[in-house]
Amino acid sequence: MADPLHQFKIQPLVDFGAVNLPVFGHTQLAITNSHVAMTVAFVAIVLFLQLVTSSAKVVPGRLQTAGESLFDMIDGVTDSIIGHDGRKYFPFVFSLFLLVLVMNLLGMFLSFTATSQLAVTVTFAALTILLVIGVGFIKNGLGFFKLFWPASAPLVLRPVVGAIEFLSFLLRPVTLALRLFGNMLGGHVALKIFAGFVVALGAGAFVGEGLGLWGLPIAALSMTMVVALTALEFLVAFLQAFVFAVLASIYLNDVVNLGEGH
Repeated sequence: MADPLHQFKIQPLVDFGAVNLPVFGHTQLAITNSHVAMTVAFVAIVLFLQLVTSSAKVVPGRLQTAGESLFDMIDGVTDSIIGHDGRKYFPFVFSLFLLVLVMNLLGMFLSFTATSQLAVTVTFAALTILLVIGVGFIKNGLGFFKLFWPASAPLVLRPVVGAIEFLSFLLRPVTLALRLFGNMLGGHVALKIFAGFVVALGAGAFVGEGLGLWGLPIAALSMTMVVALTALEFLVAFLQAFVFAVLASIYLNDVVNLGEGH
């Protein structure tokens, strides 16, 4: 059976050699399968939005309906969670949602899933938290630290609860990154393992190796699992992008409406 983790290995496709950078030191420059996957995702999003908006009609077609549905869904998320200021942060949340969604979906067709790489998910999470911190200080100044001071808690417990709130805030980018990374990695590994069972047991039945003909029922069961997991992976691809957008909106709401919530 092929190594189920091989699909996540970053491999150089075009090697430009090594250079010495001031901060990073000895660095290998190359176009990798990860670069290609992310570039394809970016181009696909641009083309999709171009097709949706270039020939917009009063009575939308299927493609325009799909684009407007995604737009309305994320617009509803930012508006319902952040409030009247939600439209200001809609472009960021919508961009995150589309990037994660398309990278997830492309991973079902390409041999590489960009969101199965921790470096990619950490980058998305870091951008989100840096925006949250920036908005928090711009809108509230030093009042941003009220986020970690629970005024509703008893005075004696406030330092303890505040420390927990601060630790929770520091863990937000970690949970954002690990949730997406773990779901995409785990699902693809399970899919690869069951697909490997189908090939190994099916081939063994025809050449008389392994379990022989007794392997056919197990191969059929594994094939059923592959179909079920594939359908589940498509659902997870969408849900993980949606969850990422919802959590980003919640974190932004904490600082945008800080004065109202504390």
